[in-house]
Amino acid sequence: MRLTPNGGRDAIDGLERGPNGAPLLLRARVSAPPEDGKANKALIALLSKAFRVPKTSIAIVSGETSRMKNLRIAADPEVFAEKLASLKIIS
Repeated sequence: MRLTPNGGRDAIDGLERGPNGAPLLLRARVSAPPEDGKANKALIALLSKAFRVPKTSIAIVSGETSRMKNLRIAADPEVFAEKLASLKIIS
């Protein structure tokens, strides 16, 4: 996924095509600054609320200090897929 810290608001923007035709990436923004893990904590809180899973079900696998992150979300795959499908695709 791609995270924009200091984004003015906490929101999931949608899905976008990755570079060079890579699979779709989830794109989100948080109002928290990218210092001391604040933006990462805000991202986990945002995703927890949006996908209705506990915060402990979401882990940043890689990219803790990068805008590009790989996440592991423990959720019912069917419910999670439905929520992802409901997101708009942005260019």
